[in-house]
Amino acid sequence: MSTISAILRKKANKQGQYPIYLRITKDRKSTFINLEQYINKSDWDEKTKRVRKSHPNSVRLNNLINKKISEAGAKIIDMDVGVQKQDVKAIRKKLINADNDFFTVADNYLNNLERLEKYTQLNSDKPRVNSFKSFLKCEKFPLEQITVPLLKSFQTYLIEKKLSQRTITNYLIIIRTIYNSAIRDGIVDAKHYPFGRNKMQIKFPETQKVGLTEEEVKKMENLELEIGSQEWHARNVWLFSFYLAGIRVADVLKTKWSEIQDGRLQYRMNKNQKLVSLKIPDKILVILSYYEKDKAAPDDYIFPELKGIDRENKKAIVSTTSNADKNLNKYLKRIAKLAGINKKITMHISRHTFGNISGDKISIQMLQKLYRHSSITTTVNYQSNFIHKDVDDALENVIGF
Repeated sequence: MSTISAILRKKANKQGQYPIYLRITKDRKSTFINLEQYINKSDWDEKTKRVRKSHPNSVRLNNLINKKISEAGAKIIDMDVGVQKQDVKAIRKKLINADNDFFTVADNYLNNLERLEKYTQLNSDKPRVNSFKSFLKCEKFPLEQITVPLLKSFQTYLIEKKLSQRTITNYLIIIRTIYNSAIRDGIVDAKHYPFGRNKMQIKFPETQKVGLTEEEVKKMENLELEIGSQEWHARNVWLFSFYLAGIRVADVLKTKWSEIQDGRLQYRMNKNQKLVSLKIPDKILVILSYYEKDKAAPDDYIFPELKGIDRENKKAIVSTTSNADKNLNKYLKRIAKLAGINKKITMHISRHTFGNISGDKISIQMLQKLYRHSSITTTVNYQSNFIHKDVDDALENVIGF
């Protein structure tokens, strides 16, 4: 059984006025919804749970309270008719999002990412939600109206913007994720779900991962660059990543001097918080020697990008790292041209390069450790991009007559 009543919360705002809330109780658990109306404590009748006539807008406010209680009661009845039992949290979310608006659910999803300090994911997902909003040309859109034809139109819209198939897949995934969240919270009925079998199916397109060859890496290593130049620094950061099995740029830039102990780099991965311990190759020691003169403290960052930043400000660290990655890639592009390498070189390509050169020289089990993959299946799928010998031999056996 559910009960709904209006209450005056005890915490006043800066003007000394108190907010009116709806209190919804079900199965001895309560949730509260702010009606965004504030009054003086003396204008509230605790017995009737209504605004006293002493308030100049008492009639309007009491009509609002009655309306909201009526709407809440109707919504709860509709939800109780459903197969799945709804708790007070689901009821609250349903009442707040009475219009079943996709973007209200999306805002809650994005706000939760920010609360959890998942800023990298937030920076990726927020533009995708905004792109869907631009496509729809409206601020609100009912979840039930997100249909297969609509999603296919959105897909075409993204194709016309010259986005890659993998990027388009990511845009559809965020819509699916938010829709799933709305279903879990009881905001929309699962019968309206537009994804899945015989509906909108999301398939990950095959992507071509291209790494540099040994000869191309040597060209980079042997390229004469002015010490201290941006190109010189970008090459150092790229090689630092490559020499350590392609560690990600966020981890490279966050590497501290204190994480180098007894000839090993020991750090916690930014992506999944795994602890990693890698031997420092001699080539890394050469790179470190260039930056040691700028070491201000034992726990100082090795590379300059994050120096001086507030380490507690995770949002600033993510933003600075993202900008630094773009800047490094700009200079790596120049390096490719100077070295005569006809491939796109980015920081992430260092990881592909390690995979390409390792090929089938290293066991899959060892590569899994070096890549820090949770599943060996991930390693097998990743490394399959760079191992072509068996296929090449098979082809040659057939046509080599």
